[in-house]
Amino acid sequence: MGFLIRTAITAFAFYIAANLITGLYFPSLLNLIIAAVIFGVVNAVIRPIVATLSLPLTVLTLGLFTLVVNALMLGLTALLMPGMQVTFWGAFWGAIIIWIVSWLANKVVGDRAD
Repeated sequence: MGFLIRTAITAFAFYIAANLITGLYFPSLLNLIIAAVIFGVVNAVIRPIVATLSLPLTVLTLGLFTLVVNALMLGLTALLMPGMQVTFWGAFWGAIIIWIVSWLANKVVGDRAD
């Protein structure tokens, strides 16, 4: 059940980001939901590897490189999801908006430990 809630939160965050950012586009609601599932898989499997490999840059930039890693994960999701379109700056700002909306929604829904 937690996976479905997290996917719904991510899909909601994608919807908000797509409406606020011109460089992020989903052709339909179904594509948006599928992209949320793919984004969850990308964040679970690939993001830890990229974050570990980019750790020196993250330390040098005092954590700001994490924003670039998040944008890359959103860009990778766009590559894997047919119909989803994203520019680099759309991915950058979209990743920030998705993070904020997901964080707020997770606070409302509750933490995983609950």
